[in-house]
Parts: sequence; structure tokens; C-alpha cells
Amino acid sequence: MKCLYKLPKTNFQYFEENPVSRVFWGRVELHAATSFLFFNKGGRVQRMMHNLKYRGKKSVGIYLGKLFGNDLKKSELFKDVEVVIPVPMHPAKQRKRGYNQSALIAEGIAEAMGIEVQTDNLIKTTNTASQTKKSRYNRWQNVKDVFQINNEKALEGKHILLVDDVITTGATIEACAQRLVSLNNASVSVSVASLAYAQA
Repeated sequence: MKCLYKLPKTNFQYFEENPVSRVFWGRVELHAATSFLFFNKGGRVQRMMHNLKYRGKKSVGIYLGKLFGNDLKKSELFKDVEVVIPVPMHPAKQRKRGYNQSALIAEGIAEAMGIEVQTDNLIKTTNTASQTKKSRYNRWQNVKDVFQINNEKALEGKHILLVDDVITTGATIEACAQRLVSLNNASVSVSVASLAYAQA
């Protein structure tokens, strides 16, 4: 309980205008955007994310996803989300790591909210280079045409929650969101949620 109390929550999910939603202004049309925790270098959240991403601590992603989902379902902006979709990894990269950390977070969110999670509908078709040391523009160029959708019909009329681990510049999740909002005649609504928010 002490550890949970000390989690640096943003509580952005209760405010339509917040630092995460502003990341995407003028870039992609979203219903809402939020992050669960503040990310600071050397801090508690960075250590948790490192354990999740590189040390095989999959339970961290699911557990934090559940905590996040419990908060999201209390928000007017997110309570009517119908399907959760994680930002996908390229199959080759996922085989190397063994799992997609965003899918684990999405699984926890979906379980807490009592809704569907789709981990194989939005896919990454190109194995791009790491985004870590790229500028915002180069990050966007790196990912802008690499995401595809397998089953558009499964998303028709849905409020979709697109989930990632960390939002910095937002380039990757923006590219995914652009692909979802471009669905022909599907009338989808897209919101974005990340476990952590790191100011670029």
C-alpha cells in the first residue's frame, strides 16, 4: 500500500485538456488522451518500466494496467471505451524479446474495465530502427507508414483505446492512431493511454 501511495499518478484522465492530449493537438483527431504515471529519469517509474521491458517482469505490466484501468473507468472521458488495442511490435522484435510490454498493459486495462482486448488486429509490418535517440520528426518518419489493420469490421463504430508503455514525442502512437481514424466508413473514436508520460 505504501508503494501504491507513492506512485506518481498524473490523474490526467479526468481532464480533457492535459499535457498528454496537447502532445497530439493538430496531429491526429483523438477523443481523449492520458497517461497513468509521470516518468522521470532514475525514478521509481523508470525502474518499473525497465523491469517490465528488459528484465521479463511481465506481471508488472499486467498489474499496473489493472490499476490504470480501475482509474480509467471512473473517468467520463474513458468509461465508454469498448475495445483496447496495444501498440504492436514487429513479430521479429517480439520474438527476440518474448513479449510485447504494451500488450501486457492493455491486458490489465481491459481486465479491470471488463472489455475486449485485441492484440492481433493492429499490426506492424516493418521492423523499424529504435526510436530512442531520434528527433521528433525522425521518429515520425520512421513509423508513419508501418501499421496495418487486419479486420476493420471488428472495429466498426467502436470507441478504441490505443495503449502504449511510454509517451515521449508521441510519434509511434500517433502513427497507430492515424491508421485507426483513417478507417473508411467505420465511425471509430480513438483515445490514447500510456502507462507513463515523459516530457520530450
